[in-house]
Amino acid sequence: MTKKGHALVTGASGGLGREIALELARLGYPTLLVSSTGKIHSVSEEISEKYGLESKSFVVDLSSEEATMAFARKMANEYEVCILVNNVGLGGSGEFQRTPVEHIAKILRLNVFCTALLTRELLPNLLRNTPSRILNISSMAALTPTAYKTVYPASKAFVNAFSYGLREELRGSGVSVSVAVPGAMATNPEIRGRIEKQGALGRATLKPTDEIARKFVKGMMKGRRTISVNPLGFFLSKAVPGRLRTYILSKIVRRETL
Repeated sequence: MTKKGHALVTGASGGLGREIALELARLGYPTLLVSSTGKIHSVSEEISEKYGLESKSFVVDLSSEEATMAFARKMANEYEVCILVNNVGLGGSGEFQRTPVEHIAKILRLNVFCTALLTRELLPNLLRNTPSRILNISSMAALTPTAYKTVYPASKAFVNAFSYGLREELRGSGVSVSVAVPGAMATNPEIRGRIEKQGALGRATLKPTDEIARKFVKGMMKGRRTISVNPLGFFLSKAVPGRLRTYILSKIVRRETL
């Protein structure tokens, strides 16, 4: 059965975003999908053909403040949104001093600014269409500051803090805010190569992307605060002292740069 409101998913042209969009469509939600590449159109076509549902696709550079603001206002004004999935993001590994300034800025614009801006601009819409849900995609990296990543874990720590604070602010409003904390996902050959270089620990956290998407959507629909599919990572984040975690993970991640 088709749901009343739309589900908006960012970064939905592939990987986790695509799988989340497919899962939401399977549950009957018409989808609004956005990505920086034209591949997003084929995902919308796949959803329409497979589920017989409306699926709109948009090519937008969400690392641009101007483009993100225009897109957010268009969505808020033209559609009734009941689910917002802030999935778009950027990472990578390398020595901080050798990382181009533009790459650092793009991580912050996508992981931090885009998440906050889209949520802020769509919140009146979400409040009008309760019960509604926000799912922000964080990372296991948010739990441990790590050398050779530096900015990425910090940006995902923002996602956690932002989400938990907003969840409390919206308590009783009919809008739930959930944080999804995936571990390693081989969403493309480059990422798979980096994970393989991490050794046994990296491979131990690897999960199929479609399985992760199903669990995240299920947890979001239940209104869970934090949704994790990596019990090993969470156990280590609690059992191992922070300085030691940083030391161990930094040595592992350094392998990606060699």
